[in-house]
Amino acid sequence: MGDISKDIKSKFTSNKIKALINIKYTANWLSSKENEFFKPYGISPQQFNILRILRGAKDKIKVQIVKDRMIERAPNATRLMDKLCDKDLIERERCEHDRRVVFVKITQQGLDVLATIDDHKHFSFLENLTEEEAEVLSKLLDKIR
Repeated sequence: MGDISKDIKSKFTSNKIKALINIKYTANWLSSKENEFFKPYGISPQQFNILRILRGAKDKIKVQIVKDRMIERAPNATRLMDKLCDKDLIERERCEHDRRVVFVKITQQGLDVLATIDDHKHFSFLENLTEEEAEVLSKLLDKIR
């Protein structure tokens, strides 16, 4: 089992400082693991998030709604969607009544990529936690925010 003090060879002035550093360190570790996991699928974790949002929407939705629902608010969300369009994983459509509004929708190819990822879901980076521990962790993280 890891210990942040040993992992980064540091001592902390308080448990709250240690917890803060541990959260940041763990977030970076999780991000690296996610990037490794999604690489073979040719998408990033942020693009995966966009695809999941669109799959859940079932029909075309405004780009702004996708941006609002993203877990990680990406200033480059439009560029991420451009790349998904280039890979034929999503489609874009301008609103007939207001050219400033753009709709996006997941394609069958995008759904297929998500189905493949769902079938190979070996990215449970929290396998060392029980369901009860995961619930406590989630509640503590909610409490921080």
